Amino acid sequence: MILQLDKMTVRQGDFSLSADWSVKRGTRLALIGPSGGGKSTLLSLIAGFFEPDEGRLLIEGRDMRGVAPGRRPVSLLFQENNLFPHLSVARNVGLGIRPDLRLTREQHEAVERSLQEVGLEGMGARMPAQLSGGQRQRVALARALLRDKPLLLLDEPFAALGPALRAEMLDLVAGLLERTGATLLMVTHDPRDAERIADQTALVSDGKVTPPMPTARLLADPPAALRAYLG
Repeated sequence: MILQLDKMTVRQGDFSLSADWSVKRGTRLALIGPSGGGKSTLLSLIAGFFEPDEGRLLIEGRDMRGVAPGRRPVSLLFQENNLFPHLSVARNVGLGIRPDLRLTREQHEAVERSLQEVGLEGMGARMPAQLSGGQRQRVALARALLRDKPLLLLDEPFAALGPALRAEMLDLVAGLLERTGATLLMVTHDPRDAERIADQTALVSDGKVTPPMPTARLLADPPAALRAYLG
């Protein structure tokens, strides 16, 4: 298993989140449910921004308790692309390899290949302000993929994009996952996004994360909490 949530609970004030399930390597898992249900909290927990109060979180069989975010085998992409406006596209991507940007020639070449993969060939010298919203998200995706981690966490990174561009970005992610073999956990509010990219989906509602199940089956016969959310 790439990810195991072993009888895990985290508490934040009056809110608590619990989960007890695992994810196989190569799975594309969507996390869907109402705002405030705990989806982003779960991704932040996996990324290492805080620890579970009970139970264990294991990645590749290793208990992550005490492991700092930067040392976890995880890449995280938020809805906000978090690009540095004073750095060029290439330097923003290069941060995925070395935070001090002291890159070797081979690493500079890896940056260029990553930009090619996301359709930004020849744009490395541009500044983020010169790019469209979709292009900025491609830069952030290139940076995340350049980290070459086995677990990719997406926290609604394409929610601000129009339907056609969002579908294009999801297809791009799917193709890159096919090449790298990485496992995906993606927060979404839109069941169409889950249908497009995720073979498994888990409902996150009222602080509970249901075990993942096939996306088509879950959406065809949703439990009451999901029916209420989808309307």
